[in-house]
Amino acid sequence: MMRLQDKVIIVTGAARGIGKEYSLALAREGASVVVVDVLESGLNETAQEIKKLGAKSLPLRIDVSKEEDTDRMASETIREFGQIDGLVNNAALYGGLKRRPFYEIDVEEWDRVQAINVRGTWLCIKSVFPYMKKAGRGKIVNISSGTFFAGSPGLSHYVASKGAVIGLTRGICRELGQFGITINAIAPGYTLTDATLSINPDPKYAVEMANSRALKRDQHPRDLLGALVFLCSSDSDFMTGQTLLIDGGRSMH
Repeated sequence: MMRLQDKVIIVTGAARGIGKEYSLALAREGASVVVVDVLESGLNETAQEIKKLGAKSLPLRIDVSKEEDTDRMASETIREFGQIDGLVNNAALYGGLKRRPFYEIDVEEWDRVQAINVRGTWLCIKSVFPYMKKAGRGKIVNISSGTFFAGSPGLSHYVASKGAVIGLTRGICRELGQFGITINAIAPGYTLTDATLSINPDPKYAVEMANSRALKRDQHPRDLLGALVFLCSSDSDFMTGQTLLIDGGRSMH
């Protein structure tokens, strides 16, 4: 039995990478998936792959750092499907960042990382909230990062933003519970994607990360999918404000 049959779930940052894998995993469990990304490239491709799985999809080009965009994301989802059952806040500025000491990061880059990773998460929650409140239910999953637990030199703005995502999760859960809405976070460890390899191109880095884990192997997007489906399904109905650290046992939380 598919655990997300007849559910409608929005996934941000879904055109490629882990976000795409999240979208496909939800579709395989029966969900209709709203594929959201600021990049037009890959949006329709992800939507088509979802439809090949027999699920419905709606691709939307959205900048999550802009309130008018996130409001449109929610309203167009309602217009197309009539409900919003889940939101996966995956959109983030990560790939393409260059490691540099905290004192060499310019203010513009710092602010851009926070605008997408923190403000974007908050705005997406704000935009779907009225519809979830009216329905008396909803599942929100924020994507944090294992870097918050272990630290990562040269990426202080990214680490800070992902710590803020956990702070949002804990703070907002106290406000959402009365409406039957749960909000939890997933903190992935170092996962092999194009984005992570763009920051750490030396293959020795992946080997070092694998050796630092209790489970001494590479981490792949598929390692995150079970937790995501769990948090989007009724299996997690009495769980909120929590963070699942999925990194093969590199950090203990």
